[in-house]
Amino acid sequence: MTRSPLFGRRVHIAGSIVDDGALAAEGDVEQARELVAALVKELVKRGANFVIPVDAEPVRKSDSLPICFDWLVWKMIKDNLALRPANVPGSLAVAVQHHKSENQIPAEYAGLWDELRASPLVKIENAAHWNMNSKRMEAQSRFGDILVVLGGIEGVLYLANLYHDAGKPIVPLNLPLCPETTGARRLYNFGLTSSQTRRLFQIADDGDAHDWINKIRFPPRQPVPDRVSVLVELLEALERPKAFAVRLLNPDLPDYADVQTFFDMVVQPVIEGELGYRLVVIDGRQAYDCARIDQEIFAKLHRSSVVLADITGARPNCFLELGYALGRGLPTMVMAREGSSLPFDITTFSGLHWKTTGSAEDRRRAFREHWQAIRNRPSLVPAERLIS
Repeated sequence: MTRSPLFGRRVHIAGSIVDDGALAAEGDVEQARELVAALVKELVKRGANFVIPVDAEPVRKSDSLPICFDWLVWKMIKDNLALRPANVPGSLAVAVQHHKSENQIPAEYAGLWDELRASPLVKIENAAHWNMNSKRMEAQSRFGDILVVLGGIEGVLYLANLYHDAGKPIVPLNLPLCPETTGARRLYNFGLTSSQTRRLFQIADDGDAHDWINKIRFPPRQPVPDRVSVLVELLEALERPKAFAVRLLNPDLPDYADVQTFFDMVVQPVIEGELGYRLVVIDGRQAYDCARIDQEIFAKLHRSSVVLADITGARPNCFLELGYALGRGLPTMVMAREGSSLPFDITTFSGLHWKTTGSAEDRRRAFREHWQAIRNRPSLVPAERLIS
C-alpha cells in the first residue's frame, strides 16, 4: 500500500455540540459522532497521529449525549491500534491536559487513559495551572498539523485563528451542531467565498481549494461512509507543511552555483522526499498570493512550519529573513558552505557547515544528522510568563 500523505502528521479534531435540541437534533448529533468515529479509524489506518485534550466529558441536558468528541477520539484510537502501520514517526497522540485533568476524567474512560498514558504511544503536554481553554488551545495548536472542526462556538474560532497564524490548514465541517453564525459553520460559510477558501486550506500541486469546500458540504442524504471517504481524500490532498528557504537566489553571484547544487542534491531530497515538507523558495517565478514580492516573502515565512536559512554569500536580505524567523520562534536550521566568513552572532549559533565535496549520500547524511540534533532546539529567547 502506498504511504499516505497523512503518515506521521498530527490531526486535531475539535468542536462541541450546543445543548439546544432545536439547533442540534439528537439524530444529527449521533450522525456526527458516527462520522468522527469512522474518520479516526481511517486516519489510524493511514498512519496519522493525533492531538487530543484530556478533560471532563459534559453531556447535554436534553438527551445526555456528550457535548465534545475528545473521549470518542481516544476510544477509537485505542480500539484500532492494530490497524496502525509500522514505523510511524512520532507519538500516536499528544495529550494536552491541565492540573485538574486527572480528577475530571470520566470513570468509564479511566482504565483506557491509564493504559494509554503508560505506553510510549502518548506524549503528555501540560498546560500547567492554566485551567483556561485559551491556554490549552495554544498548546494544542503548537503540536497539531491539521485542524478539523465541527460545531463549537467562540472556542473553535479562537483555535482556528491560532492554526491560521501558524500557516496550518483548517477544515470546517458544515454539520448542524451549532448556529450558522458561529463555530465551524461560520468558518465553512467564510470558505464558500472562493477568494477566502485558500485562507482555510491549500491543496497540493496548486489544486483548487474551492472545489473541495463544496465537496464537503455534506447534505443530510449523504451516507456517513461516503462523507468520511471524501473527507479523508481532502485531508490527503492538503498541501504539505512548508519549509521556507532563506538562501542566495541571484545566479550572477559567484556563490550561487554551490548553493543551488546543495539545495538540489541535499536539501530538497531530504526535506521533501524523506521528511514530507514542501520546500518554499520565493524567487519571483511563482504565482503570488500578495501584491508585492517582499510581502509575499514575509507572509510565507511567517506561516512556515520550519525555516532553512543558508547564509552563504552573507546577503543582507538573508540575515533580515533569518532574524525574522528567529524572532518569531520558528524552528530554524542555519547553514553555510564550509569556510564561509560569518558574523559573530552566527558563529555562536550551531549550524551546518556543508561541504561541496563527497557523495550525495554522505552530504545528505550530514544534513539528516544536524536536523535531528537541532530540530527541537528552543527559541533564542523563550516566551516566559510573569506568573502562572
